[in-house]
Amino acid sequence: MEISVGHTPDSDDAFMFYGMFTGKVPSPEFKVTHVIEDIEKLNQKATNPELDVTAVSVHACAYIPGYTILRSGGSFGIGYGPIITARKQMTIEEIKKCRIAIPGKMTSAFLLLQLMIGKFDYVEMNFSDIPEAVKSGKVDAGLVIHETQLSYEQEGNVKILDVGEWWDKTTNGLPVPLGINVMRTDLGMDVIHKFDKYLQSSIEYGLENLDDALEYAMQYSRGKPRDLIEKFVKMYVNKVTVNMGDSGEESIRKLFEMAKEKHLVPNFELSIAIK
Repeated sequence: MEISVGHTPDSDDAFMFYGMFTGKVPSPEFKVTHVIEDIEKLNQKATNPELDVTAVSVHACAYIPGYTILRSGGSFGIGYGPIITARKQMTIEEIKKCRIAIPGKMTSAFLLLQLMIGKFDYVEMNFSDIPEAVKSGKVDAGLVIHETQLSYEQEGNVKILDVGEWWDKTTNGLPVPLGINVMRTDLGMDVIHKFDKYLQSSIEYGLENLDDALEYAMQYSRGKPRDLIEKFVKMYVNKVTVNMGDSGEESIRKLFEMAKEKHLVPNFELSIAIK
């Protein structure tokens, strides 16, 4: 069966799919072709299903009824997540009045920040352009995701708010739900379950062959040094990535429960693959 798979040009995604895309973890059932796009572009593609399987922001699940969430391949922060950076320290009240650069309206980071501070003035841009926009003064602050969560000091900015830390404290330690993989529901639960296990095997292979998988992932390092990429990958390819388990599922349901209460997402039925 031919399956189209979308993932981001990010090192943690590449690490997860290393075994699958290199043929190190073969499948007698699936022939995979992959498409690489920025996460917000993948979010948009998923609203009018173009791919059989795709990485999306958890937030996007409110707008993609044709997909089911896989239990493997999720990006969950364990006590950490998106941050806000600026050129100088600010109070929460000052931050609320800022013009903040965000990496897309369908990103989980944007939804989490809305839950944390309420409505705010924002401008959308590619996540990799945000640090420079903050440093140059084009925006007052930036909502930072991916490896730029680790490199903001080198980019000349300071951390003024930690969204992941807020979520951790607010939910008594639930993992921070950021990105997941979804599969077209109309392919059937049997196919979804089999592909889910295939992806899980690919992730486990990467973790068992860490150096080789990291070397593969470095093609998506965007010029960052290997030690930073290794730290980033180890942050976001964790035990909840292999299988979200009860805690991962609970965190996704909690995010949407909170978002619905504040009318930040429409009412919809969440579809998660069987255990």
